[in-house]
Amino acid sequence: MTLAAAAGTAPQGFLSPTGVEIAFLLVGLVTFGAAVVTVTTRQLVHAALWLVVALGGLAVEYLLLTAEFIAWVQVLIYVGSVIVLLLFGLMLTRAPIGRSPDADSGNRLVALAVAVAAAAALVWVVVDAFRTTWIDLDGAPAGSTDVTGASLFQHWVLPFEALSVLLLAALVGAIVLSRRAKAGTPGDTEGDR
Repeated sequence: MTLAAAAGTAPQGFLSPTGVEIAFLLVGLVTFGAAVVTVTTRQLVHAALWLVVALGGLAVEYLLLTAEFIAWVQVLIYVGSVIVLLLFGLMLTRAPIGRSPDADSGNRLVALAVAVAAAAALVWVVVDAFRTTWIDLDGAPAGSTDVTGASLFQHWVLPFEALSVLLLAALVGAIVLSRRAKAGTPGDTEGDR
């Protein structure tokens, strides 16, 4: 007699999903759709706003996987900071707000081929890396703050700090580009600077 039969409930199978699994699938489809619109739209501000939807969908997926800490980090860092930085960069560099012919280079087939190859390589690397990894169900929850913080600050300190330097460099680059564009305006004299 199995544990599920002793408890009086039927075991969950592959073809009998739970509500969380259905919600995970629906949110995943919305997130995928937002990601596709992000890379296919020709309006830069719309792309940034669709990126908010895609990154917010990832945060909901983390919540459904009971990784609350990672979900809030996703919201605070990516949805909050990165999107604000991206929008500031668009505003400071005076990027076109409406449709931009410069946003489409005409290399869609090459870009699609590279994207498919990169996705296949990423799936292969992740599956190969975690093929024999099992989750310890008796230990602390995998998405808890204790486990995530210990892993982040023991094994991932250098990439974490490199990302912060990258974001700082992007902000400084946007300011430098904005200053150069301002310096090139007509009627600008050396005394005005």
